[in-house]
Amino acid sequence: MLARYATVRQYGSQEIVIKKSRFIGHAKPVESDEEAVAFIEELKKKYWDATHNCSAYMVGERDQFQKALDDGEPSGTAGKPILEVIKNRGLKNVVVVVTRYFGGIMLGAGGLVRAYTDGAVAGLDAAEPIVKVLHREVIVDVDYTWYGKLENELRGRGFRVGEVSFTDRVLVRCLPEAGEAERFQAWITDVTQGQAILSLGSEQYFIEGE
Repeated sequence: MLARYATVRQYGSQEIVIKKSRFIGHAKPVESDEEAVAFIEELKKKYWDATHNCSAYMVGERDQFQKALDDGEPSGTAGKPILEVIKNRGLKNVVVVVTRYFGGIMLGAGGLVRAYTDGAVAGLDAAEPIVKVLHREVIVDVDYTWYGKLENELRGRGFRVGEVSFTDRVLVRCLPEAGEAERFQAWITDVTQGQAILSLGSEQYFIEGE
């Protein structure tokens, strides 16, 4: 799994008007090639009366699934510019559709490229670009006498903490960044003078800064 990657938070859409043509940019996070295709088909049905629904997507840890569709516009003037916006922003697991309602004024090849580029940017901005960071759960098992110190140290260092369970001992589910998990365990061992029992849990992504 990637240590971190840029994507978008949620579905978003935004409309712009260029020489009387309406361009509606839509963007959404997706986890698979199939999900991206389904989203494109969904919007083509929703905006069935549009002149064009051009799209592109980039999916996979190594960007192994990517496609650009012109949907009737001159080859290379719509899907490719949309895909280039995704690439230039360094985004992964994203699908973008730009819906066009023709306004009666021809834009020419260069004008179309600029318009679909701007439409893609509008959609991605509406979907809120974010960075996801991989974290590894470290389960800290301590006696009650160590819990107060541990809690203060974790808070002071600003570490992400999940569920805390209180039984005959205290289980604290900590979530350091995956690349820091080994160093984190060594630090916990030092803080608790070797009294903590440590085990590793699952990996999961969190949004950077939240």
